[in-house]
Amino acid sequence: MLLAALFITSCDSTPRERQEVARKGARELDTLARSAGRKLANVGKATARYDAANRARRARPLDPRQQIAMESKLLGPYSGQINALTPADLPNAYAQLIRSARTQRATWTDRDWDYARAVYQRLNDQLKQIRMDMPAREEVRVRARQAEFVALQAGHAAKGIGEAAKQPSAAK
Repeated sequence: MLLAALFITSCDSTPRERQEVARKGARELDTLARSAGRKLANVGKATARYDAANRARRARPLDPRQQIAMESKLLGPYSGQINALTPADLPNAYAQLIRSARTQRATWTDRDWDYARAVYQRLNDQLKQIRMDMPAREEVRVRARQAEFVALQAGHAAKGIGEAAKQPSAAK
């Protein structure tokens, strides 16, 4: 913008006019930089608040009954069988987890995500046990599903940080 203004005004302007255009452009850039700095500071504070709230919530143990209920919701026919899943079954269990997470995530609270993460972690633990017996094409399918779950989680975290940044205390 500054370069374009200088180019246009340099054709039929005096050095003083060009100097004023340059000063005006510099002031605009300074204003934009200050605004971006404030926004970045607000997002940083919101991220810290969100992270602190997450750590406090995750420090509380999960209720075993709620874990079973969430596993049932997420894994359907694979619920209660995670430790017995075979290399042939595990990719389908991950697929079931992802399908369920996609459909239910809009209504999940942060605590629901904690329970979903626990189910996901149990599947990952089973994968570690049987990975050496799993065909490469099935492992690729599992890795893709893991990446999608992590992306869904990240989207939820980004939304939470965005909401925290909008709170009035974020402006302080």
